[in-house]
Amino acid sequence: MAATLKRAPARRPVQKRKQPRQSIIDRLIAVLPISEATLHRVATWSITGAVIAGLVTFAAWMGIPGAIGIAVAEGVGRAGFRVQQIEVTGLSRMDRMSVYAVALDQQSRAMPLVSLEEVRAKLLKYGWIEDAHVSRRLPDTLLVHIVERKPTAVWQDKGQLSLIAANGVWLEPVRADAMPDLPLVIGPGANEQEAAYQQLLNAAPALRPLVKAATWVGNRRWNLTFESGETLQLPEGNAAAAHALVKFAEMDGVRPLLNKGWLRFDMRDPAKLVARKPGEETARAITDPSGDDPNDKSRAPKPAVIEAKKHVGVMGQG
Repeated sequence: MAATLKRAPARRPVQKRKQPRQSIIDRLIAVLPISEATLHRVATWSITGAVIAGLVTFAAWMGIPGAIGIAVAEGVGRAGFRVQQIEVTGLSRMDRMSVYAVALDQQSRAMPLVSLEEVRAKLLKYGWIEDAHVSRRLPDTLLVHIVERKPTAVWQDKGQLSLIAANGVWLEPVRADAMPDLPLVIGPGANEQEAAYQQLLNAAPALRPLVKAATWVGNRRWNLTFESGETLQLPEGNAAAAHALVKFAEMDGVRPLLNKGWLRFDMRDPAKLVARKPGEETARAITDPSGDDPNDKSRAPKPAVIEAKKHVGVMGQG
């Protein structure tokens, strides 16, 4: 009897599973230098913050009483959205603890109840702070970035020395033995004239390093004191004072006037320069030597100094 052979059932070809295709978003997430868990955390806080903002807006639109809104916000604070940390950047001279004190001066530290505008307004009351940027970082951090003013001069008034910034903004007291290398302005209201004084010095830059101090006289004009001890009285008005200072610089450049024993130079009348030496009661009018032509030998040189006819006593500051 012949054996019957059974054919084995045909094997079906094994189909390979297709790898799921990555979306563009998945690819972007893969190349980011942060973990997926961090991304989920950021997304969670962002969504929560949006929900909080929406609830507050909805409550205001529906006219929900303030007490209820505050209660809701406090509940959010108890859920973890409460100021616990303050990060301050941009400080160099300003006291950091003062910034912390302002940021924490809140009726409630629940995040929805912290007024960023109010914190900024309080910070701007400090002289050192020119600008401030305040923001939240959920769930529990306030971010404060400070833009500080830069000192531009030292102001002396009634024997007190102070650092001031542009436009005369008061910054802080300064000791005489710790004065920075900044222009010194003296007298009531001199701080408010700081910008005009800087422009005055810019008119004659060669004289800037020679000026020791400037006194604002009668709320109308400047007296400059040089490092060599002389005083230069300038006329009223910014333009007239700048013109007189430039003229003085030109005359000093042709025939040196500073460090030559003079006590005071008077240019309150911009058309002339009157000077006096210590112990003398007669002022002298100094001619302008800049009009001389050194190559013209036919002309006799002008005298550098001639005595004025006017008899004067000790010259005042007014």
